[in-house]
Amino acid sequence: MALANYSKSSTILTPTLTSPSLLPSPPHLGDLRHWRWRGWNIPYTYVPSPEPQATPLILIHGFGASLGHWRHNLVPLSQQHPVYALDLLGFGDSTKAATAYGVPLWVEQVFDFWRLVVRRPAVWVGHSIGSLVVVLTAARYPEATQGYVTITLPDPALRRALLPSFLRPLVGAVEHLFTSPLFLTPLLWLIRPPERLRTWAGIAYEDSEFVDEELLNLFSRPAYDPGAAGALSRLARAASAVDFCPPMSEVLQEVSVPGLLLWSKGDRMVPPKLARPEQFGQHQPKLKLEELDYGGHCVHDEAAPQINAIILNWVASQFPQRS
Repeated sequence: MALANYSKSSTILTPTLTSPSLLPSPPHLGDLRHWRWRGWNIPYTYVPSPEPQATPLILIHGFGASLGHWRHNLVPLSQQHPVYALDLLGFGDSTKAATAYGVPLWVEQVFDFWRLVVRRPAVWVGHSIGSLVVVLTAARYPEATQGYVTITLPDPALRRALLPSFLRPLVGAVEHLFTSPLFLTPLLWLIRPPERLRTWAGIAYEDSEFVDEELLNLFSRPAYDPGAAGALSRLARAASAVDFCPPMSEVLQEVSVPGLLLWSKGDRMVPPKLARPEQFGQHQPKLKLEELDYGGHCVHDEAAPQINAIILNWVASQFPQRS
């Protein structure tokens, strides 16, 4: 498959073709490649399927992760569907760009990837912030979306609504302080060794045994990239900004395709009791909610066989002729 770069003119992005990049490619991560988007490096992977005409799946990772976080999903899902996954700009092995981050930027990135590489309607699968990207992509680009699966769906607007108005200026000032490069740079140097990330990673998992060396290296390695501290500061400030992502209550009303929302009751990072996932169905009648009695925030990694089966069964039930 040909790869593509983007060269920028004043308003037009023109694709140019290059040869595949040579990256180490563990079998469970598929065929790792590079793509140049707006001058930035974006790694992605492709896992072919015995059913090449089946609906493609595109996997979008969460905050702080990368395409490698789908390590236990890529190959099993490819048994029935071609599978793609890519690093969102600023994460994983992508360029740590000095730019304004936010869900709308990542939506532009993944849509350009779909338009240039995938080129046929897909089922988008997102985890955490990747779920925000998936839902907004489904709303803005229906031509790219046959359906979508979200594994937790954090809503920044809900977090702001739950905070009393008199506290918002104080919280904003504290967030600005703790997302400053002066604070984050030494903190990043302190916590980026893999073993020092174990405690934090353990919060995202119900069973700490799943926090293995491969996972810790996956989260640690990007922190050593040039520009990592600056990118982390921009990402952290963007995540607390009002315009980081439109409210999900508004976005879901614009989505016309079926969706599946998976949420673990053991999620400690985005607890369902606070996120109130059942309310998402009020805004999107085609969205099915399935609450899980196992796993934590990263249930797709911790309980991969169960999640893979749920995704494959749902896609087959929704799109039997195309799957």
